[in-house]
Amino acid sequence: MVGRSGVRWACTGAVAAVLAVTLAACGGGSGGDGSGSGTGKPSPTPKVGVDKALAAKVPAAIKSKGTLKIGTDSSYAPNEFLASDGKTVEGWDVDLYNAVLAKLGLKATYESAKFGTIIAGVESGKYDAGVSSFTVNADRMKQANMVTYYSAGVWWATKKGNPKNVSPDAACGKTVAVQTDTIEVDDIQARSKKCTSAGKPAIKIDQYDGQDQATAAVVSGKDDAMLADSPIVAYALKQSKGQLESLGKIYEAAPYGYVIKKDQLAFAQAIQGALKALMADGTYEKILTNWGVQVGKIDNPTVNPSVSQ
Repeated sequence: MVGRSGVRWACTGAVAAVLAVTLAACGGGSGGDGSGSGTGKPSPTPKVGVDKALAAKVPAAIKSKGTLKIGTDSSYAPNEFLASDGKTVEGWDVDLYNAVLAKLGLKATYESAKFGTIIAGVESGKYDAGVSSFTVNADRMKQANMVTYYSAGVWWATKKGNPKNVSPDAACGKTVAVQTDTIEVDDIQARSKKCTSAGKPAIKIDQYDGQDQATAAVVSGKDDAMLADSPIVAYALKQSKGQLESLGKIYEAAPYGYVIKKDQLAFAQAIQGALKALMADGTYEKILTNWGVQVGKIDNPTVNPSVSQ
C-alpha cells in the first residue's frame, strides 16, 4: 500500500469549481499566504541556516545536485497543496522539509503527482524524496527508507447535523468517501467486511484520486461521510465554515515519514539529524504552530522505526 494515514483536501483543479459554490471561504493555498486554497499562514516561515556538521554528512551524490526534486500529492491541505497560481506547492509539510534541507545546505522543487505513484518514483530515481504525509508502515519500509517527523491519527467527518446518522462503528449500508491508495482504504474495507459478516449491508466505498474530491462529495451530500488523517479533517472542518462536523474521536495515531530511496540510508540519517536540530532550536515547533498542527509534534525522529503492518 502506498497511502498516508488518511485523506486530503484542497481547492484545486475541477473540484475548486464545486467547492466555490459550497465552501464560500476557499481562500488561500491550503494553508498558504492567503492567496491560494487555504486560510493562510499567520506568519512567515522561520529562516534556517546551514549546519556545517550536518551538511558534511550528506552523500556527495545528493550534495552535488544542490536542488532536489520532491514528489508530493498536492491535494492534502494544510499539509501540501497548490497555491492560487495552480503550480506552487505549499503547506506545513513543505515548510518543514524546506527547513530540513536548509540545515543540510540543500533546496527543493516540488512536483505534484498522484499519491500512489510517489514511492515508485523515489525508487526509480524520478524523485529524490517523497514528502506527502506518508504514514510509516512495514510495507513502505520494504520499498524505501522512512524518517519520522510527525504523528497523525484517523478521523471521520460528515455533513453538519449528521443527516444520515453515520458513525465509524455504524456505517453499514452508508456511502463513505476516501482517498485511494491510503491506509484509510484498508480501514473502511475492514469495517465493511465486519458489516457483511454480521449479515448487514456492506459499506459503499467511494474512492477518489484526491482528498479534495472526497471532501467535496461529503459537502455536496453525494457521500454520507469520509475518513482521513486528523490534521486534514481538522482543516476541512474549519474551511467548510460549519458545513461539516467530526464523527467520533481520533484513533490509530501513527507517524508520518519522509520517503528516501532504499540505498540512501546515509541521506536518511542526515535528514534525521537535521530534524533533531530543528527540534532543538525551536524551528520545528514554530512551523507546526504556524499552521495550527502542533498537536502532532514528536520529539524523537527515527529512521525506519519498528512499526506494525
